[in-house]
Parts: sequence; structure tokens; C-alpha cells
Amino acid sequence: MDHKKDKSKKKPNLLRELVTVIGTALILSVLVRTFLIQAFYVPSASMENTLQENDRIIVSKISTQLTGINRGNVIVFHDPGGWLGEGFPNPYDTPIGRVLQAIGIVPSNSGNDLVKRVVGVANDTVKCCDPQGRIMVNGVGINEPYIKDGSTTDQVTFEVLVPEGNVFVMGDNRGNSEDSRFHLDKNNGMVPKKDIVGRVAVRVWPISRIGGIEN
Repeated sequence: MDHKKDKSKKKPNLLRELVTVIGTALILSVLVRTFLIQAFYVPSASMENTLQENDRIIVSKISTQLTGINRGNVIVFHDPGGWLGEGFPNPYDTPIGRVLQAIGIVPSNSGNDLVKRVVGVANDTVKCCDPQGRIMVNGVGINEPYIKDGSTTDQVTFEVLVPEGNVFVMGDNRGNSEDSRFHLDKNNGMVPKKDIVGRVAVRVWPISRIGGIEN
């Protein structure tokens, strides 16, 4: 009789332990996603050849807090207002998918997030373009080896001063990127830092292209 009682007492203990372990893992996953890193997928071809459409990337949130946002960083940010229209379709927009996104098991994308490269930071004057087709920052043409086809297509002529708390962004695929250049009527095309999710740390899919993306 005593032996049976001991066995019956162990079952609920094991169940509680299992629930505790799973619950703790989920809480840690949510905390990591909220404060440290987050997975995203790339919704368009605007960052080719650095990032391809449907690449999976890991975004570091903590690095932007520690080192700030610098020229050349590739960032994910929320639509500052009207850039995407109705936005991109979210392949995980299902009840289960939304739960998996919340706990960080599948890449997150609300359909209103973009990925671009920072070209100008606070107090920079950004201008298009010098005679070689290069973007000019503070009066100097900058070399951008990551640009698809080698130069910025002169689709928009502009000159802007980046105010404090903002960045000016462009896609690496300059001929196919609706970036800051095309939204000069809205805050001069600036992306407020408060809308930045974080810096792209690494590409994790496809396997053949795993690795960092910034030179």
C-alpha cells in the first residue's frame, strides 16, 4: 500500500516539472525575441545581391543599443508611414503561425517591416550623385561594393540633411528599391530610430549562404 502511494505521488510531480520546463523555455524564448535577437524573412528583392528574396535572417536588437546605428549597417525597421501601402503578405499569418512568431520559433514579419542599408546618420548630408554615379555623403562620393550592378541609378536627384534621431536608408538593389529616395515627401525619407527593430547579424537560410552580410 505504501509503495503504491509513493508511485502515485511521483506522477503529478513529473507532470509539473515538464510543464515548468516547457513554460520556462517559452518565457526565455519570448524574452530573447523581445530584447536580444529576432528572426525575419526577406520579403523582396530590394537588397540583392546581399540578401535574396525569402532569405532568413537574424536581427540583433542588443547591438543597436550597445554600438548604435552606423553607416553601412543593414537594418530591419517598421514602415515609417506609407512606404509599403498594404504591406507584404505574411506567410505565418495563421493562429498557430502567430503563436510561433510570438515565441520566436518561426521568422517574424508583420508585412510592415523592411530591410535596407543605412547610408546616412544624424547630421550627414546625403546627395545623389557624383559624376561616377556614387552617393555623396558630406560632399564625398562613397564606394559601395555591395550595390547590385555597381552604381546608384539616377532615378531621383536629391540632397537631404539627416536630423538627430533618424537615418537615411537605401536598398543594395538600387534599381529596384522603394527606399528613402522615393519617400522624400514624408519626413524627407527619414527612418526614425524608434522604428528600427535592429541590425541584421547573420543570414541563416539557405544553408549554402549562411554567414554575415556586412563587409
